[in-house]
Amino acid sequence: MLRTVFGAVLREERLAQGRTLAAVARRSGISLPYLSEIERGRKEPSSEILADLCGALDLTVPDLLARSLRTVTTRAVPTAPSSVQLRLAA
Repeated sequence: MLRTVFGAVLREERLAQGRTLAAVARRSGISLPYLSEIERGRKEPSSEILADLCGALDLTVPDLLARSLRTVTTRAVPTAPSSVQLRLAA
């Protein structure tokens, strides 16, 4: 599930910045196909890859984690073909 959330947050940030997959992949040193797989939640990146992506997007790792937590607590995130909803108690 975390890979889906991280991918969604990274994609949202990239799109908000008006940047292409190719530009972010190039700047982070990650292949374009691998970045695409991360954004779609199909690959679970290492902490090093996440740090590289955050750097390429001028985003800090703590910001990525905080935004991911907000995403998990405010909306359902599909984890598999049959969707599961996770809600944390307030």
